[in-house]
Amino acid sequence: MASNWQIQQTAQVVRQGGVIAYPTEAVWGLGCDPWNETAVYRLLALKERPVHKGLILVAGSMEQFDFLLDDLPDIWRQRLADSWPGPNTWLVPHRELLPEWITGEHDSVALRVSDHPLVQALCREAGPIVSTSANPAGRPSARSRLRVEQYFHDQLDKVLGGALGGRKNPSLIRDLRSGEVIRPS
Repeated sequence: MASNWQIQQTAQVVRQGGVIAYPTEAVWGLGCDPWNETAVYRLLALKERPVHKGLILVAGSMEQFDFLLDDLPDIWRQRLADSWPGPNTWLVPHRELLPEWITGEHDSVALRVSDHPLVQALCREAGPIVSTSANPAGRPSARSRLRVEQYFHDQLDKVLGGALGGRKNPSLIRDLRSGEVIRPS
Protein backbone atom coordinates (compact mmCIF):
# COMPACT_ATOMS: atom_id res chain seq x y z
CA MET A 1 0.00 0.00 0.00
CA ALA A 2 1.09 3.56 -0.57
CA SER A 3 2.68 5.40 2.32
CA ASN A 4 0.84 8.11 4.27
CA TRP A 5 3.12 10.65 2.61
CA GLN A 6 2.17 9.41 -0.88
CA ILE A 7 -1.52 9.55 0.05
CA GLN A 8 -1.15 13.09 1.41
CA GLN A 9 0.72 14.17 -1.73
CA THR A 10 -1.99 12.70 -3.95
CA ALA A 11 -4.73 14.40 -1.91
CA GLN A 12 -2.86 17.69 -2.34
CA VAL A 13 -2.81 17.17 -6.12
CA VAL A 14 -6.59 16.61 -6.01
CA ARG A 15 -7.16 19.74 -3.91
CA GLN A 16 -5.04 21.75 -6.38
CA GLY A 17 -7.22 20.69 -9.33
CA GLY A 18 -5.24 17.73 -10.59
CA VAL A 19 -6.47 14.52 -12.20
CA ILE A 20 -5.18 11.31 -10.65
CA ALA A 21 -5.29 7.56 -11.18
CA TYR A 22 -5.60 5.16 -8.26
CA PRO A 23 -6.41 1.49 -7.63
CA THR A 24 -9.94 0.61 -6.54
CA GLU A 25 -11.68 -2.62 -5.60
CA ALA A 26 -11.69 -4.11 -9.13
CA VAL A 27 -10.14 -1.70 -11.65
CA TRP A 28 -7.99 1.41 -11.72
CA GLY A 29 -9.90 4.64 -11.37
CA LEU A 30 -9.51 8.23 -12.48
CA GLY A 31 -10.36 10.87 -9.92
CA CYS A 32 -10.42 14.56 -9.18
CA ASP A 33 -12.13 17.13 -6.96
CA PRO A 34 -15.85 16.99 -7.85
CA TRP A 35 -16.24 20.71 -7.03
CA ASN A 36 -13.51 21.75 -9.49
CA GLU A 37 -15.23 22.23 -12.85
CA THR A 38 -11.96 22.52 -14.79
CA ALA A 39 -10.61 19.27 -13.29
CA VAL A 40 -13.83 17.38 -14.00
CA TYR A 41 -14.00 18.51 -17.62
CA ARG A 42 -10.34 17.58 -18.06
CA LEU A 43 -11.05 14.10 -16.66
CA LEU A 44 -14.06 13.76 -18.97
CA ALA A 45 -11.91 14.76 -21.96
CA LEU A 46 -9.29 12.14 -21.03
CA LYS A 47 -12.00 9.49 -20.87
CA GLU A 48 -13.80 10.84 -23.94
CA ARG A 49 -16.96 10.69 -21.80
CA PRO A 50 -19.88 13.08 -22.35
CA VAL A 51 -20.84 15.19 -19.33
CA HIS A 52 -24.54 14.30 -19.62
CA LYS A 53 -23.83 10.73 -18.42
CA GLY A 54 -22.81 11.88 -14.91
CA LEU A 55 -20.05 10.54 -12.69
CA ILE A 56 -19.66 8.42 -9.56
CA LEU A 57 -18.42 9.98 -6.32
CA VAL A 58 -16.52 7.82 -3.85
CA ALA A 59 -15.94 8.50 -0.16
CA GLY A 60 -14.08 6.88 2.69
CA SER A 61 -17.09 6.94 5.03
CA MET A 62 -20.83 7.47 4.83
CA GLU A 63 -20.45 10.65 6.90
CA GLN A 64 -18.60 12.30 4.02
CA PHE A 65 -21.91 12.22 2.12
CA ASP A 66 -24.03 13.56 5.00
CA PHE A 67 -24.78 16.78 3.10
CA LEU A 68 -26.62 14.65 0.53
CA LEU A 69 -28.13 12.09 2.90
CA ASP A 70 -29.43 14.12 5.86
CA ASP A 71 -32.95 14.60 4.52
CA LEU A 72 -33.44 11.10 3.14
CA PRO A 73 -36.10 8.82 4.60
CA ASP A 74 -34.75 6.58 7.38
CA ILE A 75 -35.40 3.43 5.34
CA TRP A 76 -33.17 4.73 2.53
CA ARG A 77 -30.41 5.78 4.93
CA GLN A 78 -30.53 2.31 6.49
CA ARG A 79 -30.30 0.70 3.03
CA LEU A 80 -27.11 2.69 2.42
CA ALA A 81 -25.67 1.98 5.86
CA ASP A 82 -26.29 -1.75 5.44
CA SER A 83 -24.35 -1.85 2.15
CA TRP A 84 -21.42 0.50 2.86
CA PRO A 85 -18.51 0.33 2.87
CA GLY A 86 -18.46 -2.09 0.00
CA PRO A 87 -18.94 -2.67 -3.73
CA ASN A 88 -22.31 -0.93 -3.86
CA THR A 89 -22.96 2.25 -5.81
CA TRP A 90 -26.32 3.88 -5.21
CA LEU A 91 -28.17 6.43 -7.32
CA VAL A 92 -29.24 8.96 -4.69
CA PRO A 93 -31.45 12.04 -5.27
CA HIS A 94 -29.10 15.05 -5.31
CA ARG A 95 -31.70 17.80 -4.73
CA GLU A 96 -29.57 20.28 -6.74
CA LEU A 97 -26.77 20.07 -4.14
CA LEU A 98 -24.15 19.06 -6.72
CA PRO A 99 -23.01 20.73 -9.94
CA GLU A 100 -24.29 19.53 -13.30
CA TRP A 101 -20.79 18.47 -14.35
CA ILE A 102 -21.16 15.67 -11.74
CA THR A 103 -24.86 14.80 -12.06
CA GLY A 104 -25.17 15.14 -15.83
CA GLU A 105 -28.76 15.07 -16.96
CA HIS A 106 -29.91 13.05 -13.95
CA ASP A 107 -31.90 13.92 -10.82
CA SER A 108 -29.71 11.50 -8.87
CA VAL A 109 -25.99 11.09 -8.28
CA ALA A 110 -24.01 7.84 -8.08
CA LEU A 111 -22.39 7.41 -4.64
CA ARG A 112 -20.13 4.70 -3.23
CA VAL A 113 -18.32 4.31 0.08
CA SER A 114 -15.27 2.21 -0.69
CA ASP A 115 -13.94 -0.61 1.43
CA HIS A 116 -10.53 -0.40 -0.30
CA PRO A 117 -8.06 0.82 2.37
CA LEU A 118 -6.14 3.03 -0.07
CA VAL A 119 -9.31 4.70 -1.40
CA GLN A 120 -10.54 5.23 2.16
CA ALA A 121 -7.26 6.84 3.17
CA LEU A 122 -7.21 9.05 0.09
CA CYS A 123 -10.79 10.22 0.71
CA ARG A 124 -10.03 10.91 4.39
CA GLU A 125 -7.38 13.35 3.16
CA ALA A 126 -9.08 14.78 0.06
CA GLY A 127 -12.79 14.37 0.79
CA PRO A 128 -15.10 12.60 -1.66
CA ILE A 129 -13.61 12.36 -5.13
CA VAL A 130 -14.76 11.44 -8.62
CA SER A 131 -14.39 7.72 -9.27
CA THR A 132 -14.59 6.54 -12.86
CA SER A 133 -12.78 3.68 -14.53
CA ALA A 134 -9.35 4.52 -15.95
CA ASN A 135 -9.96 3.93 -19.63
CA PRO A 136 -10.93 5.88 -22.71
CA ALA A 137 -14.54 5.29 -23.77
CA GLY A 138 -15.00 1.93 -25.44
CA ARG A 139 -11.70 0.48 -24.18
CA PRO A 140 -11.34 -2.14 -21.42
CA SER A 141 -10.96 -0.82 -17.87
CA ALA A 142 -7.35 -0.67 -16.72
CA ARG A 143 -6.46 -3.48 -14.34
CA SER A 144 -2.79 -2.50 -14.01
CA ARG A 145 -0.73 0.63 -13.55
CA LEU A 146 1.00 -0.17 -16.84
CA ARG A 147 -2.35 -0.10 -18.68
CA VAL A 148 -3.19 3.27 -17.04
CA GLU A 149 0.11 4.67 -18.28
CA GLN A 150 -0.44 3.20 -21.77
CA TYR A 151 -3.87 4.83 -21.96
CA PHE A 152 -2.96 8.22 -20.53
CA HIS A 153 0.84 8.54 -20.90
CA ASP A 154 1.83 11.77 -19.13
CA GLN A 155 -1.65 13.36 -19.13
CA LEU A 156 -2.28 12.61 -15.43
CA ASP A 157 -0.99 14.74 -12.59
CA LYS A 158 -0.38 11.80 -10.25
CA VAL A 159 -0.66 8.01 -10.21
CA LEU A 160 -1.09 6.61 -6.71
CA GLY A 161 0.52 3.19 -6.66
CA GLY A 162 -1.06 0.23 -4.95
CA ALA A 163 -2.87 -3.04 -5.48
CA LEU A 164 -6.40 -3.56 -6.70
CA GLY A 165 -8.85 -4.83 -4.11
CA GLY A 166 -9.27 -8.28 -5.65
CA ARG A 167 -12.82 -8.01 -6.98
CA LYS A 168 -13.46 -9.24 -10.51
CA ASN A 169 -16.12 -6.67 -11.47
CA PRO A 170 -16.84 -3.00 -10.80
CA SER A 171 -19.44 -2.17 -8.18
CA LEU A 172 -23.11 -3.00 -8.44
CA ILE A 173 -25.20 0.11 -9.24
CA ARG A 174 -28.74 0.36 -7.86
CA ASP A 175 -31.37 3.07 -7.67
CA LEU A 176 -31.98 3.99 -4.03
CA ARG A 177 -35.62 4.92 -4.61
CA SER A 178 -36.70 1.73 -6.38
CA GLY A 179 -33.97 -0.75 -5.45
CA GLU A 180 -33.67 -1.56 -9.19
CA VAL A 181 -30.30 -2.89 -10.36
CA ILE A 182 -28.90 -0.53 -13.02
CA ARG A 183 -25.55 -2.33 -13.50
CA PRO A 184 -24.93 -5.81 -12.10
CA SER A 185 -21.58 -6.48 -10.45
